[in-house]
Amino acid sequence: MFSVPVVGGLFNKGHKVKGTVVLMGKNVLDLNEITAVASGGVGGAVGGALGTLTGILGSAVDGATSIFSQSIALQLISATKTDGQGNGKVGKQTYLQKHLPTLPNLGAAQDAFDIYFEWDDDFGIPGAFYIKNFMQVEFFLVSVTLEDIPNHGSIHFDCKSWIYNAKKYKNDRIFFVNQTFLPSETPAALVKYREEELQNLRGDGKGERKEWDRIYDYDVYNDLGNPDAGAKSARPVLGGSSSHPYPRRGRTGRKATRKDPKSETPSSSVYVPRDENFGHLKSSDFLTYGIKSISQTLLPTFTSKIFTEFNSFDEVRSLYDGGIRLPTDVFSKISPLPVLKEILRTDGEQVLKFPPPKVITVSKSAWMTDEEFGREMLAGVNPCVIRRLQEFPPQSALDAAIYGDQASTITKEHLEVNLEGVTFEQALSGQRLFILDYHDAFIPYLRKINEFAKSYATRTILFLKDDGTLKPLVIELSLPHPDGDQFGADSKVVLPATEGAESTIWLLAKAYVIVNDSCYHQLMSHWLNTHAAMEPFIIATNRHLSVLHPIYKLLYPHYRDTMNINALARSSLINAGGIIEQTFLPGPYSVEISSAVYKNWVFPDQALPADLIKRGLASEDSSSPHGLRLVIEDYPYAVDGLEIWDAIKTWVRDYVSLYYTTNEAVQKDSELQAWWKDVVENGHADLKDKPWWPKLQTIDELIQSSSTIIWIGSALHAAVNFGQYPYGGYILNRPTLSRRLIPEKGTPEYDELGTNPQKSYLRTITAKSEALVDLSVIEILSRHASDEIYLGQRDNPNWTSDTRALQAFKKFGTTLAEIEQNITRRNNDSSQRNRTGPVELPYTLLLPTSKEGLTFRGIPNSISI
Repeated sequence: MFSVPVVGGLFNKGHKVKGTVVLMGKNVLDLNEITAVASGGVGGAVGGALGTLTGILGSAVDGATSIFSQSIALQLISATKTDGQGNGKVGKQTYLQKHLPTLPNLGAAQDAFDIYFEWDDDFGIPGAFYIKNFMQVEFFLVSVTLEDIPNHGSIHFDCKSWIYNAKKYKNDRIFFVNQTFLPSETPAALVKYREEELQNLRGDGKGERKEWDRIYDYDVYNDLGNPDAGAKSARPVLGGSSSHPYPRRGRTGRKATRKDPKSETPSSSVYVPRDENFGHLKSSDFLTYGIKSISQTLLPTFTSKIFTEFNSFDEVRSLYDGGIRLPTDVFSKISPLPVLKEILRTDGEQVLKFPPPKVITVSKSAWMTDEEFGREMLAGVNPCVIRRLQEFPPQSALDAAIYGDQASTITKEHLEVNLEGVTFEQALSGQRLFILDYHDAFIPYLRKINEFAKSYATRTILFLKDDGTLKPLVIELSLPHPDGDQFGADSKVVLPATEGAESTIWLLAKAYVIVNDSCYHQLMSHWLNTHAAMEPFIIATNRHLSVLHPIYKLLYPHYRDTMNINALARSSLINAGGIIEQTFLPGPYSVEISSAVYKNWVFPDQALPADLIKRGLASEDSSSPHGLRLVIEDYPYAVDGLEIWDAIKTWVRDYVSLYYTTNEAVQKDSELQAWWKDVVENGHADLKDKPWWPKLQTIDELIQSSSTIIWIGSALHAAVNFGQYPYGGYILNRPTLSRRLIPEKGTPEYDELGTNPQKSYLRTITAKSEALVDLSVIEILSRHASDEIYLGQRDNPNWTSDTRALQAFKKFGTTLAEIEQNITRRNNDSSQRNRTGPVELPYTLLLPTSKEGLTFRGIPNSISI
């Protein structure tokens, strides 16, 4: 702490204290520069501009390095000595000096400089510093270290911030020491500086945000459409109404559209606070740029109907074996893009070739089995929707006054056909019946969806067999009633079959279920429940928790890059006419559907134990591992996830207990209470009156809420993200849309079900053009960046000076390493059939660590892709 007395002679006039400043110079590989070039914002064609990248890659920092020493100045601020106003004394402005090119542990593209500060006798110990950049170009400040201060040792400042020309800022840029203080324990000399920095980050809520701004504020999702481009490009505003509630996103302050003053003008370059942009020279810059390139270049090309239909399953598999030949004009658009050359592997002969998805690595046909269909609800890319059947027949929560009777038409007799001698009553009371229910999510939109696509809202009931696997018993396919919504649903029930046209109908019925599941996964489980739900917590944390606050230090790693990837999504993925609308069933209603689901979002239920209990898949049991008894013992996502959850919560408890010893300390923490109030009342404003919000009045509430935030940003996102290509890269296994309904008897299409089942299946699911775009995107989304930081890791060993916290964090890392061994052991246990299934694909998504690339494993700290 700063209570160490100053040793006589240390701060005599003329004495200098040495420091080391580590920074990175700006270069054209910054993501904003690349995307600006790609969209034409910097002038010149994409191909020409990107053609220069080869020469730039690997080059050293340019001539700017030589002028850093004359153009960057620091002023230390005392934490122990005050001026006449009671604020920490500010030292003399001091410039960088000698360049240190061989400093140990210097990161790629980083430069280090000496700096020597003059000290007055009574300056005291520094706790912060101002920095000014007098250059016209910005740089990235990594860290500052003051060395060998007697009786205090070194002092570290963990900075990681872009510094623009000093004239860009209303207030000088300030950085604080890596120590931890509750607001009430802040050294008196730093109190004003701490409060002012939070005010700077909150801003005044006015004006359009500029590139160099660091302001965190809220806005609704009013930039997904563009009314000025016509009615087909308009989208409803999400957030701020009871009809379309939504989490808030970061405010940009862009001008309103001409035709709708409530909508914001879209832009290819979306503001996020500057330090939320991706790291310098980070490989995910290229990955996300690839998404933008697909949106701008491949999407319009692939959807221009230049590709014929897939005619056989072998032709689909040829995407991975031999590739697909591209027309010359298409190849010429791809070839200048280094990202797509790497990710999509154009092999020099105008052939587009994808890596083989893991789901077909061992067997080319096991994906078609009923066992694999059921297993992927427990160990696939969307394992958090299935629930135990607790009422029969399944009911609907839709308003009967609008939608009529939407209760299921499935009967006991339908189920008992395949219950293997067990009665319906025995199966229900024995907790052996489960349901995957997408009826209510899709029925309200299905009439409009079926104007441009053709699909059903589905309910699937499954039976837990003696061997622990799930067996689908029945699939209900429902359409809006032809006479109007108020007449209920028009439903048909499909039972398993193995021969003739009926077997193809069963395969198609499973495909309709998976189309529902793929869309729900992408829009709700993935986008809404992780990306969108997390952004308000990120904004509120930066607005109200100082970097000196212990909870800021706890949560900050789990926010890295999320606002930036969300901004990219709004401009290229979920926007009007974007990739999601082009390749997933709901089309222009995609994100609007997620708004309807958000009405039932409950923050405490995002914690894995609460989620499992709510879905009827677990019950509290103090004698069981983690205090829960699982209904399905071989449930890979739940089993692995509970170990990760417990490790997270134990780490959070160990850490929080270092700083809060009483509930009163939580209640009197002004920053903490302002943070939580902002999250509830502004970040998730449309749900602010819900009674389930924690009040954050106790240590236990703080531990649980912090653990839930970390879980969402790390393990939950990993579970629903990094399996997208391994499972969905084979479009037959996870189609994203359907184009026709089950044919009626007596039609040529019905006859084709028996004579050419593959053709019937391929004419029903995602077409070739949309499949190519979908595969291109999910391959990028399923990859890990080269500099990914995983759960249990930090990007700087000096993230805190508190050795107790560092010891607790080391213990957390040790626990995660043990969990990794446990998961590997379970995957090698042949008695746990759901761990690998018929496709022989071990469930590895919750293994904490990973290498770079497409690995089907690894839990990054944050939602960075």
